[in-house]
Amino acid sequence: MKKLFAGILATALLAGAMAGATACGGNGDSLEVYSPDGAPALSLCYAISEEDKKEDELFDFDIVNAETITTYVTGARPEADICILPVNDAAKVLGTGSVYQMLGTVTNGNLYFLTTGENPELTAENLQTALVGKKVGVVQLPKVPGLTLQVVLKNHDVPYQTIESAQAEVDATKVNLVAFTPENVIPTGGCDYYLCPEPAASAKIKGTATAQMPFKMAGDLQALYGEGGEYPQAAVVAKKSVIEKRVSDIKTFLGYLEQSENFLKNASVDEILRLLAEEREDGLAPSFNANNLTKAVVSRCSVRFTASKTCKDKVVSFLEKLIAVNANSTAKPADEFFYMG
Repeated sequence: MKKLFAGILATALLAGAMAGATACGGNGDSLEVYSPDGAPALSLCYAISEEDKKEDELFDFDIVNAETITTYVTGARPEADICILPVNDAAKVLGTGSVYQMLGTVTNGNLYFLTTGENPELTAENLQTALVGKKVGVVQLPKVPGLTLQVVLKNHDVPYQTIESAQAEVDATKVNLVAFTPENVIPTGGCDYYLCPEPAASAKIKGTATAQMPFKMAGDLQALYGEGGEYPQAAVVAKKSVIEKRVSDIKTFLGYLEQSENFLKNASVDEILRLLAEEREDGLAPSFNANNLTKAVVSRCSVRFTASKTCKDKVVSFLEKLIAVNANSTAKPADEFFYMG
């Protein structure tokens, strides 16, 4: 998994020299980079591959459980020097810009609709007629996936409500949203449509191909959102102290991110899986594996780095839309939150 032996040896050799040092204390220290498993971690594949070629690595990568990612950037002594996390969480937890600044965004939406039978594919033109009175199962309804769907419905003037379960009574004049977990998204789950992230969406289609009512792809939430068919989904932040003291290293890291999209286009699935496995925390079940990762899935994860100086206005606009849906979902960040270098 991770380079355990090398880490133990390095710790033993450097224990004396490193005593009392922090992660960004000296130029010889590697910077701790954290990412949730899944689509955001794909943005680190090129960086991992390049650092593997070096005798002395500048960055130590940790791919961790998505549910715990904010713990690495909070507290009196946050562990992460650099961290990837959902843009709404980044703004809500770190938006003052006093400890961390946003370097940019790394993913731009990976959410797709599934359905069965004769239900039509969802488009901007048929969204209201196809969904009103229907049930939509949403993976991560209270988080960015569900919030973004609500933004899309709001933008298209489609009324909606949340119901407790797929068995609950529906309102025939509204879209009825139901919270689902990935494992419960099945053709007989009781909903007309489901909103799933990649790779779950493709895995569901593949896994039900021989079923009596197989899943089929039924729409692209990014396209329905508009604005070029994408929205800022995951952000990368860095400690302000690291940005100030490790200028050349931050420049190197940004260079890695800028090459991530092109690297993923050319890398094999096996290579991508190997790089992710190398840095994934022990015991964490991988989001991607040989059964669910394909080049098409990688493409639909929308990995592309956009620097803060370019995407700031788009991020603020997206956050304002999330706040309009749920005032507690995020916060409007201060100008100081955005690294404009």
